[in-house]
Amino acid sequence: MIKKPRILIVTPEVTYLPEDMGKQSHYSAKAGGLADVSAALISALFDFGCDVHVALPDYRSLFNGYTTSTHNRELEKIRKRLDEERIHLAADRAFYYLDNVYSGYSDKDLKVSLAFQREVINNIIPRVNPDIIHCNDWMTGLIPAMARQMEIPCLFTIHNIHTMTSTMAEIEDRGIDAASFWQWLFLKIPPQNYEESRDWNRVDFLTSGVFSAHYVNTVSPTFLTEIVENRHPFVENCLKNELTHKYHAGCATGILNAPEPEFNPAVDEMIRYNYGPKNHRRLKTENKAYLQELLDLEPDENAALFFWPSRLDPVQKGCQLLAEILYDLVSQYWAANLQVVFVASGEFQKHFHDIVRFHGLGKRVAVCGFNEELSHQAFAASDFLMMPSSFEPCGLPQMVGGIYGTLPIVHDTGGLHDTIRQLNPENNTGNGFLFNVHDANGFKWALDRAMEFHFLDPDIKEIQIKRIMIESVLEFNHSRCAQAYINLYEKMLKRPFIV
Repeated sequence: MIKKPRILIVTPEVTYLPEDMGKQSHYSAKAGGLADVSAALISALFDFGCDVHVALPDYRSLFNGYTTSTHNRELEKIRKRLDEERIHLAADRAFYYLDNVYSGYSDKDLKVSLAFQREVINNIIPRVNPDIIHCNDWMTGLIPAMARQMEIPCLFTIHNIHTMTSTMAEIEDRGIDAASFWQWLFLKIPPQNYEESRDWNRVDFLTSGVFSAHYVNTVSPTFLTEIVENRHPFVENCLKNELTHKYHAGCATGILNAPEPEFNPAVDEMIRYNYGPKNHRRLKTENKAYLQELLDLEPDENAALFFWPSRLDPVQKGCQLLAEILYDLVSQYWAANLQVVFVASGEFQKHFHDIVRFHGLGKRVAVCGFNEELSHQAFAASDFLMMPSSFEPCGLPQMVGGIYGTLPIVHDTGGLHDTIRQLNPENNTGNGFLFNVHDANGFKWALDRAMEFHFLDPDIKEIQIKRIMIESVLEFNHSRCAQAYINLYEKMLKRPFIV
């Protein structure tokens, strides 16, 4: 057993890196939750004293702040010190001058992915000589095959199920010697031999990562079992089958993500009034008054304030369920001054603007595009948080909600199932409200349960929220998450190789 294994984390996104890793610069490239999770895991591993190295594309424009990304708050607020011996930047003009990590055009994103993986395979891995390689999502999906060929233990983490395909001819044209490890790639059609398949048979990047990695993990245990049990029809059969093989071989697991340490109302610099479990009752009310003034909502410290924190995506996030019942919900609880605040961008935002204008709900419903500071303030001000996702690989807002004393209302799926338990004040258990049937009626049922809690005696509510805030801080943290990965690395190093 290697006492201090050298871990190479390969990720296309990161929001920051630990201060104590050396040279000053600001390295931030974020398109979504993967960036936050990568940053937090790297930092936690470093704090645990692990010999951790990071491979990133050299997004020069993003790193140096020459351009603006829609998710670039870290560019402005974080200047971290990095050690060039541990931070390995893949060099290629394909990503030097990008405005965002992903362009939204498949051909450009594929080009970036191949350039990144070429540099990792040809230059960074030989230079680092890692004992473990930890790859993340489709952008790194070819690397586990190379690791398998070189007998380097490789972990492949699935954050979301998006993938890309390419031929071996195109992969080789970009400078990757696919012929040397092609038998570990997953091709869409079972290949007869390399020469026959090279020019036309497409390689699935995400499924290749699962197929060839020594171990695979999703970012929640339940999402993994849901895929294995074929509960998500949108998951392609090839991915489902390979995950199922890994699962039954004992080589797949789920490890929950955790929110950033900055998501703590006691130290959050983005909220108006800091607070903790002991003084949340008064200071959440003051934060609510501040948010109501900021968004021109009707001022009322007793208003039931609901917060929508996730992108307005009807495919995954369930915003259409709220659109269907929003007017009826506000009307039913008009006397309780029920209010809803959206801090979210996405294609469905127009529908909510239309509902607010048509019904004259401007004093009860505020629809705002995503803004990091406003989102933090909404966490601090709101009573409840809405996440009616149809599926959720992990989810972070529901964890943040508990830490801020903002109780989550969620569909019982994926990472939401793993983190939220039905609240029962009489038994002093639970931390939110779940519904099982994913439709507007099911969601409305859970919202009514939340309002029942809202109407309870304030002293009872204070006790429950205090308990939930304390339990959430203890349960949803990166030390727990990092320790789970360390345990997995150690397990992988102990297993004999079967190549």
